[in-house]
Amino acid sequence: MKQMPIEQMKEPLSLTSASFEDLVREMLVRLGEDPQREGLMLTPERVRKSLQFLTRGYTEDSEALLKGALFTVSYDEMVIVKDIEMFSLCEHHLLPFFGKVHVAYIPNGKVIGLSKVPRLVELFSRRLQIQERLTTQIAETIQKVIEPQGVGVVIEARHLCMMMRGVEKQHSAAVTSSMLGSFRSEEETRQEFLSLIRQRPNGM
Repeated sequence: MKQMPIEQMKEPLSLTSASFEDLVREMLVRLGEDPQREGLMLTPERVRKSLQFLTRGYTEDSEALLKGALFTVSYDEMVIVKDIEMFSLCEHHLLPFFGKVHVAYIPNGKVIGLSKVPRLVELFSRRLQIQERLTTQIAETIQKVIEPQGVGVVIEARHLCMMMRGVEKQHSAAVTSSMLGSFRSEEETRQEFLSLIRQRPNGM
């Protein structure tokens, strides 16, 4: 049976009568622990609150976020917001992956408030994710809402599912990109973006 992508699930496929905390207690027992010992007694509640915080992006509207700060301008040069810190949870193991996101677009009559770009990254990263999907979601949302000449997104991230388990490679990083519009069709535009995100500001 093919599993429905998580972003398309409006309601859980099934729910038990057990509370979230009860499920965590059962997990602890299955791991060989005693959920009644002092250090674990409050863990179920803490896990619930933690996961609600880490996945709060499901309750937010990405298009409404950008439309709330959309401005008409005649500027048509590249806008870049780089080195945006990103933390997310891998949907395969529920382990963190984290890194930097670089976003650029070339306006076509409209720009978005600069603070909305990191907030858009935050919105999509606060869901169960894979890095490839996260990259395209950011790019496609900007392309859809403000219809720029082009959008480029690059994510560089480290994955604890690779560092703590599996291949256990401590210094490996994954790099993904999504290039739309002029960033895909024009080599010069794409290279300018990639060159600029590699530069370090003075004093850093």
